[in-house]
Amino acid sequence: MEQIDWYILIGTLVFIVLYGTYKARGSQNVTDYLKGGSDSRWWTIGLSVMATQASAITFLSTPGQAFHSGMGFVQFYFGLPIAMVVICLVFIPIYHRLKVFTAYEYLETRFDLKTRTLTAILFLIQRGLAAGITIFAPAIILSAVLGWDLIQLNVIIGVLVIIYTVSGGTKAVSVTQKQQMAVIFGGMFLAFLIILNYLPLDINFDKALQIAGASGKLDVLDFSFNLDNKYTFWSGIIGGSFLALSYFGTDQSQVQRYLSGRSMKEMQMGMIFNGLLKVPMQFFILLVGVMVFVFYQFNSSPLHFNPSSVKDVMESEFAQEYQSLEAEKTQLEKEIRAKQLTFSVMEDDADKSGILSEISALNTQEAALREQAKETIIKANPDAETNDKDYVFIHFILNNLPKGLIGLLLAVILSAAMSSTASELNALGSTTTIDLYKRNIRGKGDKHYVNASKWFTMLWGVIAICVACVANLFENLIELVNIIGSIFYGNVLGIFLLAFFFKYVKSKAVFIAAIITQAIIFYVWWIDLMPYLWLNLAGSALVIFIAFVLQGVIGNKDTQNILSNIE
Repeated sequence: MEQIDWYILIGTLVFIVLYGTYKARGSQNVTDYLKGGSDSRWWTIGLSVMATQASAITFLSTPGQAFHSGMGFVQFYFGLPIAMVVICLVFIPIYHRLKVFTAYEYLETRFDLKTRTLTAILFLIQRGLAAGITIFAPAIILSAVLGWDLIQLNVIIGVLVIIYTVSGGTKAVSVTQKQQMAVIFGGMFLAFLIILNYLPLDINFDKALQIAGASGKLDVLDFSFNLDNKYTFWSGIIGGSFLALSYFGTDQSQVQRYLSGRSMKEMQMGMIFNGLLKVPMQFFILLVGVMVFVFYQFNSSPLHFNPSSVKDVMESEFAQEYQSLEAEKTQLEKEIRAKQLTFSVMEDDADKSGILSEISALNTQEAALREQAKETIIKANPDAETNDKDYVFIHFILNNLPKGLIGLLLAVILSAAMSSTASELNALGSTTTIDLYKRNIRGKGDKHYVNASKWFTMLWGVIAICVACVANLFENLIELVNIIGSIFYGNVLGIFLLAFFFKYVKSKAVFIAAIITQAIIFYVWWIDLMPYLWLNLAGSALVIFIAFVLQGVIGNKDTQNILSNIE
């Protein structure tokens, strides 16, 4: 990295931390600290909600996902607008009417303390793990690519977030996320324009899309019912809706974002804004990845993008085998480049169709070489991580972007990591304070609970850093966060749906059903019975069904006991 990139990177991050600390100074009571004074406007809420979800994993993994597998991943988000409407009509009016600080307060009103506590603990477990991953994801990739120390990166990212999150609470998180989203949108848009500019003169955007389409990268919709396909229209609409309902409706890291709104209307408008903008944003990020694929049709790319895995194999007895595959790929790249340049000057549609078929066949051969490379890496190191999707975009940034923009894109990645981690720590601290600590330590003043929330936020920050320091790269990072969420979210959503719509079911049945459901979902995930997106639907349906069965049994017993006492 050049000196100017360091200036831009460090300057951006320092500005965000100082700005957040300055704007949120003086939060002395619980309402100010945990709900940001309840004065956020709809655009602040919408951007804050988006920034919470759009972690560094989004901007590292999603372009790589598109590079390897195309645009189909966008189907994952198809259920999100549906979920936003339901949340605006059902969840927000209830939360606003009860003036809750956390989503789980409502469950005590509807059920009892133990149900509220169980749900809060489920949230703390999954979000505590996720907070560590959102720190770890950019750290391990930047460490591998730039040679920075992994542990130091984890600590630096974590400490920067802790500083302004602890000092300013919810307001600090919200105001900094607006700046972070500005950096993120600006950086990604500039990267997209530069990729197009780097393509040969004869390759305009339309031709670039034709090149991508010939290799199946623009296949967005999959209407199949094949459970082996992770991302289909149906898994997105159904499973994605339940995941989004769970995440935005019951996860405190998101609920806290819109609870800071100055009115119910502002909260609802912020969520609709998020619903309208989120899918296009993800589509655009995937499109950036597709354009990286097109760029590498004319330029050399690594056989494997993860430098640490390549280093393992090059230092082993299988180095020659790997170099042989690299030589094959180099030859294949020349053929692809020649075919693409021929295509760029063609006018006849029939000729274009023919050569695009040839290009597609060559890209299939290249994909096969990449798979062989993974097999060779595994032979060299059975513990090596062969999934290199998370490294595609960062490799492109560091090796092809001009001076200055590299620092900006790295700032995008770290800003995204900080924004999502800040929301998570803020929510973890407030849930621990309100749902566990304050519920059991009563009668203290506002200042006491604000200080307690600060200490709990700091504690969760330290825990997140520790999780990041011991984590291992697991498949595609964006999938890992969603897998962790899906294991817990369906159960939690089912509890809330029971609370909202099924007054017949009482607390004892819900509590027992939630414990049984969580155990079953863990087992279903462990044996890999279904794609993780469907776990959200399965968990919701299962807890509702079991609760109804238990309520029938428990209710009958209670009725029999009452009748016997009368007799």
